[in-house]
Amino acid sequence: MTPPLSLPSQSLLWEAGLCADACALRGGGADAEAGMWELEGEWRSVGAWRLLLLLSATVAQAVAEAPPHRYSPNWQSLDSRPLPSWFDEAKFGVFVHWGVYSVPAWGSEWFWWHWKGERIPAYERFMKDNYPPGFSYADFGPQFTARFFHPDQWAALFEAAGAKYVVLTTKHHEGFTNWPSPVSWNWNSKDVGPHRDLVGELGEAVRKRKIRYGLYHSLLEWFHPLYLLDKKNGFKTQHFVKAKTMPELYDLVTRYKPDLIWSDGEWECPDTYWNSTGFLAWLYNDSPVKDQVVVNDRWGENCSCHHGGYYNCQDKYTPHSLPDHKWEMCTSVDRASWGYRRDMTMSAIASEDEIIKELVQTVSLGGNYLLNIGPTKEGLIIPIFQERLLAVGKWLQINGEAIYASTPWRVQSEKNGTVVWYTTKDSAVYATFLYWPENGIISLKSPKTSSATKVVPQSLYKCPDSLW
Repeated sequence: MTPPLSLPSQSLLWEAGLCADACALRGGGADAEAGMWELEGEWRSVGAWRLLLLLSATVAQAVAEAPPHRYSPNWQSLDSRPLPSWFDEAKFGVFVHWGVYSVPAWGSEWFWWHWKGERIPAYERFMKDNYPPGFSYADFGPQFTARFFHPDQWAALFEAAGAKYVVLTTKHHEGFTNWPSPVSWNWNSKDVGPHRDLVGELGEAVRKRKIRYGLYHSLLEWFHPLYLLDKKNGFKTQHFVKAKTMPELYDLVTRYKPDLIWSDGEWECPDTYWNSTGFLAWLYNDSPVKDQVVVNDRWGENCSCHHGGYYNCQDKYTPHSLPDHKWEMCTSVDRASWGYRRDMTMSAIASEDEIIKELVQTVSLGGNYLLNIGPTKEGLIIPIFQERLLAVGKWLQINGEAIYASTPWRVQSEKNGTVVWYTTKDSAVYATFLYWPENGIISLKSPKTSSATKVVPQSLYKCPDSLW
């Protein structure tokens, strides 16, 4: 008999594909309620195939007419969104902290807050010794020249480093925007300093090289009058959010179409103050990047490591075991600062071995590794930062097969004379070790070997499916 069209036809079509020429599906009773029914005769009969074609067309029409899934502005709905696959496959990215704080280039990118917010004596003394009386933080703006910023050179370096995505600070907590923000008059890179759209120029350069482009954006601004007013009101008002934060986020998305939004500066207020869920619902439903965009978890003081896209949890976060959620470790070549600083010393610079070890460990535990460098006020990436990035790229040229698009194995690491970190991809399992044991013998306990086992050099251990 002909089934009602309301019954699911996928079961019939799938079962028919498994049947022999004279196969029949028999149902009735409970089977009928499950969408199964009996067809008499051979499957090659004209009537049966007409029925299959009718059902197939009906399914196709229903799929075509079904409205796209829409996310609601609440965390239960937003957290159900699958993470676009490109992010997990990328594994390694470069973070760039660049702004007016690159002018004093002393202490850290929190220079203004340490000077005027906390009034730390060392910062007050630095200003007194190096700048004239009455010199304000705004006076640093014209000195942020980006004179030697060549975005194609940056992009070439990032590509040589093996980075699959780049995240640029569009605005840090100081409020200066690296693009002509319409709500940051005379405190942006087009009106002051470079007189250039730094966000747009770098985005164009990295995308030429097929590198994904992410934008860091701080929700708060330390000394913005509207933010200070909202803070005084116990964040019961949203003057700053409506006039500054949200207009900037919408502008960044529609103007530059980022692959990633790296949110920050959330810690003083709940997500309800920031209107985070409303923005993310628009981003996932109606924005020009709704299908590809990835976000992190910094959308309110209650969100880190709980809500959003992938998890940062905290700066330089490293779990001790395999998390059940996609995560990213963000860290800096200069361990004491994210932005460039003139008082940097070699003791604060991460070694090549340290960086590669962190990369391998992070990927083995299912994370991405985002490594930060801070350019100078002129837009130069100093040689020590270039050297570290190129060292990672050289290592990835040899061992990238164990990193890119890999997934965690059933065992993440083991110790036996040296530390071995495992990843897997397709039918291969990779064992990466960074140091030879003293006796010169690597003994791998976790893989189940067989006569088909093959060992490939370059720190990669490959094995067939039988070893799982």
